[in-house]
Order: sequence, then structure tokens, then C-alpha cells
Amino acid sequence: MSEVSDQKLVVAISSRALFDLEDSHKVFVEAGVEAYARYQREHEDDVLGPGVAFELVKKLLALNAHRPGAPQVEVILLSHNNTDTGLRVFNSIQHYGLGITRAAFTNGAAPWRYVAPFSADLFLSAEPLDVKAALDAGHAAATIVPTKAGAAATEELRIAFDGDAVLFSDEAERIYKEQGLAAFADSERAAARQPLSGGPFKNFLAALHRIQSNYPPDQAPIRTALVTARSAPAHERVIRTLRAWNIRIDEALFLGGLPKGEFLRSFGADIFFDDQKGHIESAAQHVATGHVPHGVANEK
Repeated sequence: MSEVSDQKLVVAISSRALFDLEDSHKVFVEAGVEAYARYQREHEDDVLGPGVAFELVKKLLALNAHRPGAPQVEVILLSHNNTDTGLRVFNSIQHYGLGITRAAFTNGAAPWRYVAPFSADLFLSAEPLDVKAALDAGHAAATIVPTKAGAAATEELRIAFDGDAVLFSDEAERIYKEQGLAAFADSERAAARQPLSGGPFKNFLAALHRIQSNYPPDQAPIRTALVTARSAPAHERVIRTLRAWNIRIDEALFLGGLPKGEFLRSFGADIFFDDQKGHIESAAQHVATGHVPHGVANEK
């Protein structure tokens, strides 16, 4: 077994990603801040239902049971609410027994500003503008996408990633977008032994890898997957890049442009991160999904 790491994985999450706040958000949009605050105070003892990322958070926090006294994960709440309206959120956290003790309530200001001070490895939010700003500042961030998909059946935490513009930079994807598939394939074949630059989620994958390294390979409570539209010959550069980074990936699916949703369901992903909206739409039919608005596919 590798030397145990005491460096925690820190995930920051918005209240709307953690809980179902659509009814109260509708009040905010239609009637304004005062009506929203009044609604939340009137319902502060009503427990909020789980949001899209609720089961993911439960599994993340459950990792701490593997090492009592030495938490491996911390989840932090970053919310547009103020402390008054945020009371309902904390009441719901306590109701579900979630081990979330740190929070920032910003009273309408951008909460992503606290990603860095909290040393968060990942920021999940239902607010696209917050996510884009966090990404632009160099943080791993994703917009949680509405889905009717149920929770994954396994107790193991399973996280899946797209490659280009998520784990890796968009340098190769940019060639595909600008010059076409043949040029992309030729370029990747020529650069097969040249590692790709890291994308916004490289450090988050590395943080997952640190936790995995605390266990024998067949006993790790986390399983990761790369689910990419790439196929041969563009596979080699990806494999060599992960090898150069010395970062573990458990499964790699090279789909050659096939829809990703069914594969993600078979993998049992608790969440999947992708930069392209077409892939997001396919994935969200089957699993919780986060849109990463980064790279050439998201340029206007």
C-alpha cells in the first residue's frame, strides 16, 4: 500500500446543486429578493428535497468512514443566500446528517470567490455564470444539469470525465473544430508521444488519485473513467499523457463519436463531466451530469 496522504479532497457546492430549490428559486425570479427571503423564512422548518448532486455529496462524505479521525473529504457550501434565508439550507443539512460544517453565504454576491480561500478542488453550482467565472480563474468547476436519472446502485463512488477541454487542454479539440477529423487524427498520430497539457479537471482527478492511492487497487472506494469521443489512432496520446502525469484512471472508453449516455449508465457514474452540450444532453438522460463551459466548443 502507498504511504497514506493526509491531504483532503475539498468540494465546494451551491445550495441549488445540493438541494431541490426550484420552487423557491421560481419565487426569487418572479417576485424578487424580498419575496424569496419571506418564502424561505416561512418554510425554514420544511426539509428541502435532494438536488441533482445530493447523492454524490453523500458518497463523497461517506469516504470519511474509511479513516475515522482522519477525514479524506470535506464538502463546503457556497451560497447566494444570506445567513437568514440560508438557515433552511443548514436545517436540511442537519436533517440528512450531512457532515457539512463550513459555508459562505454571500447575500447575492458571487460565491465562487471563496473557492480559492477554502482550497477547493472542485466547485459545483446550478449558476452557469458562477461556474464560468470560476473556470476563468483557473478552478475546476461545472454547472449541474437537471436530470431525472436515479442514483447509481453501487456504494463505490464512480466519477467519469470527458478528455479534451476537461481533463486535458483543448489544443487537440481545437484542431478538430477548425480543420476537421482527418487533420485531428494526423496531428494526434504525430504527437502521440507528446503529453497533452492539463485541462481544468486535471488537479481534481489527481486529488481523487491521492485517495485511491491509500488503498490496494482492488479495494479503493473510488472508481474513475475516461469517456471520450476519441478512437484509434487518437487513443495513444491520451494513454501516454496519463502515464506521464502518473495519475490513475480505472476505465477508458474510446467511443469514436457514439452517444455517451448508455455507456455512462453501464459504468454507473455518480457524475459525468463534459464540455460539449450534445454529450451533456445524452449523459443527463442516464446519470447526474456537470457541464464544463471551457474550451473551443464553448466559444461564441
